Amino acid sequence: MIHSLDDQVKLNNGMGMPGFGLGVWHVRGEDCVNSVTWALETGYRMIDTAEHYQNEDLVGEAVRRSGIPREQLFITTKLWNDDQGYDPALKAFDKSLKKIGLDYIDLYLIHWPIKGKYLDSWRALVRLYEEGRIRAIGVSNFHRHHLEALTNVSDVVPAVNQIELHPLLSQVPLREYCASRNILVEGYSPLGTGTELDHPVIRAIAGQHHKTAAQVILRWSIQNGVVTIPRSTKKEHVFSNADLFDFSLTEEDMVRIDGLNENKRNNTDPDTV
Repeated sequence: MIHSLDDQVKLNNGMGMPGFGLGVWHVRGEDCVNSVTWALETGYRMIDTAEHYQNEDLVGEAVRRSGIPREQLFITTKLWNDDQGYDPALKAFDKSLKKIGLDYIDLYLIHWPIKGKYLDSWRALVRLYEEGRIRAIGVSNFHRHHLEALTNVSDVVPAVNQIELHPLLSQVPLREYCASRNILVEGYSPLGTGTELDHPVIRAIAGQHHKTAAQVILRWSIQNGVVTIPRSTKKEHVFSNADLFDFSLTEEDMVRIDGLNENKRNNTDPDTV
């Protein structure tokens, strides 16, 4: 578990990765540049983007404006569904790298397990990793059986599985399986659709700790050992989302929040994408 924005977790290839970062899904234009800029000023050092978000160039612009040395930053992007397959994935990576305007990507993920293509996509990512063009590779939205299938084409184990994860979708069995394979779980949409912020259990715990409902949910993720990447286009929320290290949830708090799970997805089930 991390104890500050500066703390990192170790990936299965020995590389360090920040345990908390900023997501920019559906954040476009100046909102994206501002959001990344505020996050970097606050102390965030990990930014999560994707080709499908159509903002890789904006993330790169904000990173360059920040003046922060490249080696202090951790940038993630993702291979979109339309570009999956061996050769298309190689070409898509080159395009993403050019859009972001960086010399390398810290973490490159297969965005979704597209049937009939994701195994070839994984072979392409392994090649890019072995060539040193990516510091770590992983996947997103993969169920256990998708992860198991990767062993048919490579001995390289994904460093990360980025999945939808929040109190109503806690994904415990998948988290346990990933832990057994030394695959780090990274949770996106940690606040759900926002409706969980009004859940009476969350609000009651927030009141006891004099924290916001969002801070309680994000703290729950951190204490579960999940890397989390909330997004926001409001400066005050970018700051408050990271203000998580001056309190801890009790064991009782954790059990109560764990008990909210309904296996409720807000995004697509990876088996039907």
